[in-house]
Amino acid sequence: MVVRALSFGTVAEAYERFRPGYPVELLELVTAYAGMPIRNALEIGAGTGKATRLFAQAGIAVTATEPDAAMLAELRKHLPTNVTTAQAAFEDLPLDSAYDLVYSAAALHWTNPEGRWARMSALVRPGGVFASFGVPIQLADPALQDAARAARAPYLEDDGIPSPDGTPADRPMQWPGTELQQSEWFTDVQQSVIERRLTISAHDYIGQLSTVSAYVMLPPADRNEVFRRTLEILPETVELDAQIHLHLARRLP
Repeated sequence: MVVRALSFGTVAEAYERFRPGYPVELLELVTAYAGMPIRNALEIGAGTGKATRLFAQAGIAVTATEPDAAMLAELRKHLPTNVTTAQAAFEDLPLDSAYDLVYSAAALHWTNPEGRWARMSALVRPGGVFASFGVPIQLADPALQDAARAARAPYLEDDGIPSPDGTPADRPMQWPGTELQQSEWFTDVQQSVIERRLTISAHDYIGQLSTVSAYVMLPPADRNEVFRRTLEILPETVELDAQIHLHLARRLP
């Protein structure tokens, strides 16, 4: 998992170009849940800053942390003035500051589960908010999903990340909400989904796939062949199911 977690630096520019950003609805849900002004925030696994910009543009002083130097360098190209950056993994962050909001955008699953919530609780001030969100992008058309799955099958069985705690997909509460509900440090766990559809070119969809760790980890020849076979079965434009899955919790006093 560590190797996969640190694989994105090789595709940092593509990540910035092809991965979608986050809509203002996400910011509104987080701030409404907080119920009070959010003055400062800590971001875990900031990547190229897709979520960083959303929260910083709301006037929040964001400390964006990212373990991969190349991803952090790409983030710094697009840096709002109220953002501080640090190259650090979640497990190495100092615990001498607590924030109104600690959040992770499509990165929490890369953190070490051992002691995760005890460490997280030390970073969120009492009464403060923890948020985790991600976008498991997939083709909206089930027939195209099946065709793409068949195209990659000789080289890659599954291109997703399994639930870190093994929660089945049909359960009403998904990870990390499942772990937060069992945590002794957090309460008022909420799960919500922001519905979103995106229409992009087939080539841009391949660009997105090129930033997914499962493909990054393939041998280059296999990766190129998967992309060639996938592109063959796609129309010129594709519709994506780009739902945003959000989990919120409040740090106990």
